[in-house]
Amino acid sequence: MLHAEIVRLSLHHIDIKIINGERMHVLQWRRNLLWDEVLLDGKRQAASQGLLGREQVYGLVFGRDEEGRGGTQVMLLLDTTPNADWFRKGRHVGGVRLEARDGPLVAFGTLDPRTLEKPATFSDWMKKTMGMEWGDDRRPH
Repeated sequence: MLHAEIVRLSLHHIDIKIINGERMHVLQWRRNLLWDEVLLDGKRQAASQGLLGREQVYGLVFGRDEEGRGGTQVMLLLDTTPNADWFRKGRHVGGVRLEARDGPLVAFGTLDPRTLEKPATFSDWMKKTMGMEWGDDRRPH
């Protein structure tokens, strides 16, 4: 069973810890001036070059034998546009999603399925769209 967790998230770096049974792997994405690269345990797995239109979907296999058989397939999806709220949350990519056959292992930002959920109340809508908060029942007035 796979389990994943985002360890570092910035505008040019993403590090994801992946636990596969008894083994731990580190999946890294790096944005350089003219290319992006995906590394698994420090070894380059994929690269995308160019000024614009670089790849944002990568397929990877964990636990494959030396002849290329077996293993667990995952898909890394990236939204590399910077997040809109640089002052409150820091500068980082808009979204990250690592998905296995059974569903997402980790999802963040614009690629998190919860971002597609409609807010239940007007207050929830204000928080989601504008970052505004109206009174809190836990705080005294």
